[in-house]
Amino acid sequence: MSAPTAAMPAPAPSLAAAGIRDGDLIAAVDIGSNSFHLVVARYEHGGLRMIDRLREAVHLAMGLREDGSLDAEHRARAISCLARFGQRLRALPATNVRAVATNTVRRLARPQAFLVPAETALGHAIEVVSGREEARLIHLGIAHARAGSPERRLVVDIGGGSTEFIIGQGFDTLETESVQIGCIASSLRFFADGRYSAQAWQRARNAIGVELQQFAAAYRARGWAEAMASSGTARSIAAIVQANGWCEQGISAEALVRLREATLAAGSVDRLELAGLADERRATLAGGVAILDAVFPAFGLERIAVCDTAMREGLLFDLVGHAMHGDPRAASIGALAKRYGVDRAQAARVRHAALALFDEAAAGWELDSLDRDFLGWAADVHEVGLAIAHSRHHVHGAYIVAHSDLEGFSRDGQQALAAMLRSHRRKPHPEVIAALPPRLHQRVRRLTALLRLAALLERARTTEPLPPLHLQACDDRLLLRVPAAWLDQHPLTRADLETERERMRALDLELVAEADGGH
Repeated sequence: MSAPTAAMPAPAPSLAAAGIRDGDLIAAVDIGSNSFHLVVARYEHGGLRMIDRLREAVHLAMGLREDGSLDAEHRARAISCLARFGQRLRALPATNVRAVATNTVRRLARPQAFLVPAETALGHAIEVVSGREEARLIHLGIAHARAGSPERRLVVDIGGGSTEFIIGQGFDTLETESVQIGCIASSLRFFADGRYSAQAWQRARNAIGVELQQFAAAYRARGWAEAMASSGTARSIAAIVQANGWCEQGISAEALVRLREATLAAGSVDRLELAGLADERRATLAGGVAILDAVFPAFGLERIAVCDTAMREGLLFDLVGHAMHGDPRAASIGALAKRYGVDRAQAARVRHAALALFDEAAAGWELDSLDRDFLGWAADVHEVGLAIAHSRHHVHGAYIVAHSDLEGFSRDGQQALAAMLRSHRRKPHPEVIAALPPRLHQRVRRLTALLRLAALLERARTTEPLPPLHLQACDDRLLLRVPAAWLDQHPLTRADLETERERMRALDLELVAEADGGH
């Protein structure tokens, strides 16, 4: 495959080859609702050494309109920032870069209208992750920073558009929640006129408290030994309370009260002058402080430590961590199959056939190792919809996959997997694939074709092994050679292959099945 250019973003890491070697540079881009971050690290001896960081306060959430569109000013600011990041990433291969967008992009009514030019500017694909996946990545960054600590921890990450709450231990997350409250969103909602009053503050604290009540009691029942806050809002608040002598380390409940009172005493954002307050944080400080002011009593906190690492570091560790700690996506698929009682023996047969076909077609279709993973995962759960009904089980299965919390998957990756299940039997649905980001269309069509053939060949659900199969793939054509004697003994499969020729056309693929005279 050709290297990415400014006009063509590289394939998403979720469907790209994994080949990071010792000494390689890797990078993560965090497209947050408040700030955009780029971190570059060198992978050395199984660990990471940070070598470069870039950050820009884009305030993307401030440009999000009520109808889900993004105003021109913030869109242009975001694209310009990503173009600058793209220059730094130009020499890195797609497999060594992971870019993720969070709450504000999740809330866009037409995300592709932003993502297509954003990916072009960056030169790399951008994944949109769910709030819970964002929480997992945040915790992964913190867990690596505190790898020597066996203690269970509560993590609070206040972003621009959402706040994530995690209970974790070691590298594992035990509880994850994402709430639609962030420093920008809360500042715009409760202090839109830039004025601070006790009444407005109480409204903010009460409304945020209601959101937290949904899960705070369950979290407290779980318990934790240490409480930590991550990301820029928490670091900004910690810098203020320490610069004013209200707290020596982290953020204490007493220091938070003094900061709240100082904010209210200022009366408005224009008159807010505090030691340690950066100009770029002035407009969103009240929203962030109001969130913490509700969090402390809801979770019974007296003090919270502040961690320097966050989601961007978690992205880096996730990029290399598949080899270190296992791929969480594989575990998610296994858990899904178990939850819905998938026939493991049949799934294994289809997986074996699908991967055998993949190995034959990979070179001609320029498919790679993580494409192979996706095909295997699709085979593992291709019959998950049978838990609902046999009729249209491919439709039911696609719905289950699309709407489940699958740890490790980006939204695009999860939707791609669902699209493969939706079209793995009967008439394909190209419109479902067309709804995916354009960069995924060809790959998903091709993986779907291989899954369809595997399910067709293993339709009998027997332990009888398949004969040697030979598959050639080139452009939009598949040539499948099957031993003639075997086809004679399996007339249903011969008929299915004839029908499949017509159905493959819906995927813009030509299937040619030939009897080759073998046994």
